[in-house]
Amino acid sequence: MAAHTTSKTINIKLKIWRQESVKDAGRFEQYSLDNVLTNMSFLEMLDVLNEKLLKEGVRPVEFESDCREGICGTCSLMISGQAHGPVRGATTCQLYMRSFENNDTITIEPWRAKAFPVVRDLVTDRRAFDRIQMAGGYTGAKTGPHADANAILVPKDLADRAMDAAACIGCGACVAACPNASASLFTSAKIAQLSLLPQGHPQRKERAIRMVGQMDKEGFGSCSNLQECEAACPKKISIQNIAIMKREYLFAALAANFREGMGSADGGA
Repeated sequence: MAAHTTSKTINIKLKIWRQESVKDAGRFEQYSLDNVLTNMSFLEMLDVLNEKLLKEGVRPVEFESDCREGICGTCSLMISGQAHGPVRGATTCQLYMRSFENNDTITIEPWRAKAFPVVRDLVTDRRAFDRIQMAGGYTGAKTGPHADANAILVPKDLADRAMDAAACIGCGACVAACPNASASLFTSAKIAQLSLLPQGHPQRKERAIRMVGQMDKEGFGSCSNLQECEAACPKKISIQNIAIMKREYLFAALAANFREGMGSADGGA
């Protein structure tokens, strides 16, 4: 016979941020849910809450989700002061209600950052990340028929480090966890991913300058090396990538200054 398992149920109180639009001041509202199954995901719990609100004639809570598999990063929420909730190395959609106790009060907020304005309730506009990516997070390597695996030899340690950086899903937890709302971990992961591989070298000299410049333009704060970003990242992106970004930026800036100096010298000759 198949083993029969029963899920526990808990009663919870929810303190949720409600905000009609970017111009609205916003406020917390409290709700109660009884008999919540502990094997239910956090987003499923919010679905249950919204069904309850609809039956009561109340506007449901707006929140984002897509894959619900920890891949897309759209489910980003600040849960009781922690980005994505109390489980490390997991996104909000990978959080289950068994992580909470009976009669817990759970506070749910959107990401708090100037560069991530609130659209409504728990939904934030994170297109600032897209603009950083478009500023230089691409390669000019030729596309076409699939190359043989050994056509471009890449040392395994560099390939592994590049793959680790590429695991970034752009959720914004690093920004939400940082007291300065810095996007350095996200930006550095995108820069490091390409700088470590030969396919990323065609734009290497200008990539860091363009992406860091766009990051500053978006209004993100500076990195003060508190490592909160790494602790909050659901993909455990290392802050070593920030060191790579700073190195790439320095080399690119020195090269640009050298080219300008040579141009001035040629013009004056």
